[in-house]
Amino acid sequence: MLIITLIGNFTGCFYSFTGASVPTHLNSIAVLTFEDRSGSGEAGLQEEFTSRQIQKFVSDNTLQVSERVNADAVLEGTILSISDTPVAVSTQESVSTRQVTLNVRVVFKDLVKKQTISDRRYTNYGIYNVEGNLLENRQQALNTAIDRITDDILLGTVSNW
Repeated sequence: MLIITLIGNFTGCFYSFTGASVPTHLNSIAVLTFEDRSGSGEAGLQEEFTSRQIQKFVSDNTLQVSERVNADAVLEGTILSISDTPVAVSTQESVSTRQVTLNVRVVFKDLVKKQTISDRRYTNYGIYNVEGNLLENRQQALNTAIDRITDDILLGTVSNW
């Protein structure tokens, strides 16, 4: 009797998430090149950001990535700003770690029904150590920020969060 009660209790603990998702009539998406309006002068930022965002959609496979002329939806993005600020100060009162923060605006449009599904801003960051190879450390932090924010954009697009 105890085993039957335990099994009944455990099966009642499971649930499923049925939140918002991509409209069923959308099967493909075009990811346009993200425009860099940050004024940062980061070489290749537009291309790197766009390439990573496309790769996220390809890996996720919720929407097939295609050219705009064949797509049911389009993702348009603008890199609004990149900031680089101190995070931690060492005992000698010098900065020991810094944070690179990206701010991006993304518009997700339904080309079939000709309407905007979402228009959102995303922010994420990467932290780096100022000791050692400063340029390499900063680039790794920027890559972390790009990776995090492209994950956020993918999640926001396919789950409408």
